[in-house]
This record gives sequence, C-alpha cells and structure tokens, in this order.
Amino acid sequence: MKAIFVTGGKQYYVEEGSEIYVEKLEAEEGSKVDFDTVVSVGEKVGTPYVKGAKVTCEVVKHGKQKKIRVFKYVSKSNYRRTQGHRQPYTKLKVVKIAG
Repeated sequence: MKAIFVTGGKQYYVEEGSEIYVEKLEAEEGSKVDFDTVVSVGEKVGTPYVKGAKVTCEVVKHGKQKKIRVFKYVSKSNYRRTQGHRQPYTKLKVVKIAG
C-alpha cells in the first residue's frame, strides 16, 4: 500500500518498507513515530487529510547532510562573506500504513 503524508512542511510519497530522510524529529533511535496528517492512502484522497489514516515509521538514525557553502559577493566594493551549513535529518523506515 502507498501513501502520502506531511511532516516538516513537506509531503512524502511512501510505501511499506521504504526508507526516507525527513527534517529532524525529536525521537530516539529505534522508537516508532506515527504520522496522522495523511493526504492520501491507496486510492483514497482526503480534503485536506484522510480521516483515521496513519503512517507508522521507525527511526533508523539521526545525522547531518553534506555541507554546503554560502558565498556572498558584491563586485567593486570588497564585500565577501562565506558561510557553511549542514542540515540535520532523521532517517525513517516505514513499518505500516493504516487507513
């Protein structure tokens, strides 16, 4: 079964057994997390969400993504700024889709 759910301001299209990377969640590794903001399950589409639907995921690990460099530059004015950023993430494995 496939579903679309919302977390961290983004929608994720998943099926049972798939692994996804989402915005960092405050949950321990190995614990289960339930998402009830499900946009669609199989052929059911909600307005805005499907009532009674739930996606259960297991937290695999937490980490940080690859570093990106932000460089600001204005020509002829000696303005240069360099900044780095590593976005934290949570890796989830979809255990069950109910709905």
